[in-house]
Amino acid sequence: QVQLVESGGGLVQVGGSLRLSCAASGGTFSRYAMGWFRQAPGKEREGVSCIRYDDTTYYANSVKGRFTISRDNAKRTVYLQMNNLKPEDAAVYYCAADLLPYTPQALCTKSTPKHWGQGTQVTVSS
Repeated sequence: QVQLVESGGGLVQVGGSLRLSCAASGGTFSRYAMGWFRQAPGKEREGVSCIRYDDTTYYANSVKGRFTISRDNAKRTVYLQMNNLKPEDAAVYYCAADLLPYTPQALCTKSTPKHWGQGTQVTVSS
């Protein structure tokens, strides 16, 4: 079974940067579509960024131009580089994976991935 463990969250000032990592074990990592989701108190979960096996990507409009998703199949890890952080970026960020042949946009916006990590907290201070 696929296991996902997020790391890299923390407290950062407005305008700062963080790099989240998601380490995967089990399964064949290169076959999985991967994504980052976030949920803040009182808000619905939203797909932030997703990536396909061919490195095709999707970004939510709210993070486009500021966040970058990437994957390293040899290290079985997916990353989310977050730059120019804003207060509205504060949330628990979850890594997710699914074997279905999603486009990155479909994974982030039209489905519920089957495998989830426990989440990592991102706090943005003003």
